[in-house]
Amino acid sequence: MNIWQFQERLAAILLGWATASIGAGFRLNRYREPLQQGMGEQFIGWGLINGVIAAFGATSAKRRRQLPDATNRATQSAERRKLARLLWLNTGLDVLYILGGALTIIGRGTRDERWRGRGLGIVIQGGFLFFFDLINALLLGRLPEKVGSRVGDGASDGLGDNAQSL
Repeated sequence: MNIWQFQERLAAILLGWATASIGAGFRLNRYREPLQQGMGEQFIGWGLINGVIAAFGATSAKRRRQLPDATNRATQSAERRKLARLLWLNTGLDVLYILGGALTIIGRGTRDERWRGRGLGIVIQGGFLFFFDLINALLLGRLPEKVGSRVGDGASDGLGDNAQSL
C-alpha cells in the first residue's frame, strides 16, 4: 500500500463514520428527550464536518497520485511525513475536544439536559477521532517504505502480495 492508497482508505473510513454520525444524529433528534436531541445536534454537526474533510482528503489524494512524481520515493516520504504530523496534531486536538465535551457535561450540562447531550456528543465524536487518528498515525509509521505504483498497474503494493517471487 502506498501513501495515496493509505490516504484514500483513511478518507473512506472517515466518510463512513460521518455518514453514520449524521444518520444517528437525525435518529436521536426524533426523540423528545433534550439529552438525545443535544447528542443528535453534535452528531449531525461533526458528521457534516468530517464528511467534508473526508471528501477533500479523497479528492486530494486521487489528484496528487496522478502527478508525474507520485511514485517517487522522495514524494511519498514527504507525503508520509506531512500526514504523520497531521495525524499526531489531530490526536492532540482530539484530547482537547474530549476535555471540552467533559467540561460541558459537568458545567452547563448539570443545569440543562440538552447541554449534557451536547457534551456527551462531543466526547463520543472526539473519542472516535482520537482512536482513529492515533491508530492511523501508528499504522502509517509501520507502512513499508517500498514505494508502490499506481493502482491497477499490477505492481506489488509493498505488503507481500507478490507471493510468486518467493
